[in-house]
Amino acid sequence: MPDALDVTPYDALLLLSFGGPEGPDDVVPFLENVTRGRGIPKERLKEVGQHYFLFGGVSPINEQNRALLDALRKDFAGHGLALPVYWGNRNWAPYLTDTLRDMVRDGRRRVLVLATSAYASYSGCRQYRENLADALATLEGEGLELPRIDKLRHYFNHPGFVEPMIDGVVEALADLPEDVRSGAHIAFTTHSIPTSAADTSGPVPDHGDGGAYVRQHLDVARLIADAVRERTGVDHPWQLVYQSRSGAPHIPWLEPDICDHLEERHAAGVPAVVMAPIGFVSDHMEVLYDLDTEATAKAAELGLPVRRSATVGADPRFAAAIRELITERAAVERG
Repeated sequence: MPDALDVTPYDALLLLSFGGPEGPDDVVPFLENVTRGRGIPKERLKEVGQHYFLFGGVSPINEQNRALLDALRKDFAGHGLALPVYWGNRNWAPYLTDTLRDMVRDGRRRVLVLATSAYASYSGCRQYRENLADALATLEGEGLELPRIDKLRHYFNHPGFVEPMIDGVVEALADLPEDVRSGAHIAFTTHSIPTSAADTSGPVPDHGDGGAYVRQHLDVARLIADAVRERTGVDHPWQLVYQSRSGAPHIPWLEPDICDHLEERHAAGVPAVVMAPIGFVSDHMEVLYDLDTEATAKAAELGLPVRRSATVGADPRFAAAIRELITERAAVERG
């Protein structure tokens, strides 16, 4: 048996995620949760929900999170880390408030939070902090004793997150026809957000011109591109592009969109493209629909060979990275 890892003062890990529907009847209620307060009619939500209905009304994110939970528990057990792992979502069961209530009743007093978002942004960081504050306020109103909660740092550039994506890009390139492989372009993709939100992401010194959100993605893209060059001997051109835009058309969002980018690269004579979704921890709906369905259809229309690289998902290296982040944070807390 491995020696027990000391993660004092923490007594639990909470996996905090977005949530998603698990059947057709869940789709509209889930979207009502996502868009709460915006006054969007139910008929419009049914239209938006077509992306989910194409996949039987099931978002893959919940199954991906279950796989990650299993990977974390397996890694922890194999390294002497006796830390129970819980799971709560922003928009669907298991809801964050319910999970925190269970944790309190289980006697958890010091909780670390792992959010399934690697980068700095409002929806991927600050909003999760707001969700935690709201959930704690609810529990306080119920007269429960509140745990102290700390969030793990951003892990966008941790080797355990980056290395599986390097492998994914190399494998996607290898899957392209040999006659177009060496000239392939890499389109690193992430979720588009309003430019105003990007400009104010991360610490104040990072504000402006895309903020920490864009800078962090560019840092990861460079790490992957450099590693791919070392592994393949080919210096593939690349660009950071965006996907999954929503919201009012008059509000500026980060561009270019992946489909527009495919058109532009095709017009420029690029023979093939690898789409690398570095902004997503796992293959959830934005990956399955916006890339595997919509962008792939656009590429087929253009006659442009494309491949999509794998996301990190439940890769054992990612689970090991989370363990390292936990022990790192615990050591800081102990001083």
